[in-house]
Amino acid sequence: MHHWLGARSRNGPYRTGNTHHWLGRESTLPEGARERSQKVYSEEASHFSVHYSKAAAMNTVKPAGYEGRYVQGFQFYLKHSEEHKAILGFVDKVLPGEFTRIGEGKSKMDVLGVGSGGGEIDAHILSVLQSKLPATTLTADIVEPSTKLTDNFKALVKKTPSLQKIPFSWYSVTCGAYEEQVKDKEEIKRFDFIHMIQMLYYVDDYSGTIKFFHSLLKDNSKLLIVHEAAGSGWDTLWKTYRKELCTKSISDYLSAGDIKVHLKQLGLKYDEHLVPNTLDITDCFTNGDEMGELLLDFMTDQDHFHQSLTPDLRAGILDLLRNRCSTEKEGRILFDCSLSCLLVYS
Repeated sequence: MHHWLGARSRNGPYRTGNTHHWLGRESTLPEGARERSQKVYSEEASHFSVHYSKAAAMNTVKPAGYEGRYVQGFQFYLKHSEEHKAILGFVDKVLPGEFTRIGEGKSKMDVLGVGSGGGEIDAHILSVLQSKLPATTLTADIVEPSTKLTDNFKALVKKTPSLQKIPFSWYSVTCGAYEEQVKDKEEIKRFDFIHMIQMLYYVDDYSGTIKFFHSLLKDNSKLLIVHEAAGSGWDTLWKTYRKELCTKSISDYLSAGDIKVHLKQLGLKYDEHLVPNTLDITDCFTNGDEMGELLLDFMTDQDHFHQSLTPDLRAGILDLLRNRCSTEKEGRILFDCSLSCLLVYS
């Protein structure tokens, strides 16, 4: 499964007071931003680091599953699904207006990144914030349990002059340990913007985690949660075959639809921005195709899809992938890996 990318839910969207927006993937980056983002985000290793950190942030990462063939499949997925480009498109299109509203009347803004990995997306968010509110003082707190990835983030800051103007506080702990640290302090630091991008998959207590980080928001602030969309291919695949697939890295599958249920139960208002995205999985249906095999292993969290699963199970999954998780265009099979960006009000 797309672990750090969240689980698919067939739950219908809750629209009680919440607005929904569709964002196309084309032409969403302002002039110059596309070049900058490609420069910063195109390295496959950096793609992997961001999502590896999501698992690590939950302290349930299983390193053996992130070696060799699995990493190859993950890198292939990120490269060909252009997921980072889709997230960056959302950041560039939606967050400037949000930052203007959040920053109104404030001389200082505090940002918290949870499961930030090597900092590639964090850096872009902070640069957008700087360009939108140049006179506002910023601080950034980063929760990332991997010291290696934190070192990567620090190296990125060192070579980015604009980021060097921001004081960073680094917390190389899981989000659970961070919560304990915060609760032990007499004075709790609160934030104007908190983001949790593709990192809720490994949390045991979804509602408790969301409630805690939401409690750290100041007035007129936002919490951003980015997760796999309800009804997407991931949701359909992992909910249909939950029993067969949820046996390794995760014990259950959570989609943005499930997160919205938790937000509703917590009485939290949110706006949802749906970011359409697809991945060409045509090769998965060609017997013996190496890239197709690699992708199937990654998508189902198997060491070797054709050897690990029974013939009936393989046939069922391939039929589902083709007919319920994907659309066909010009002879190519396009898997729906759309994202949901939930902006939660303080």
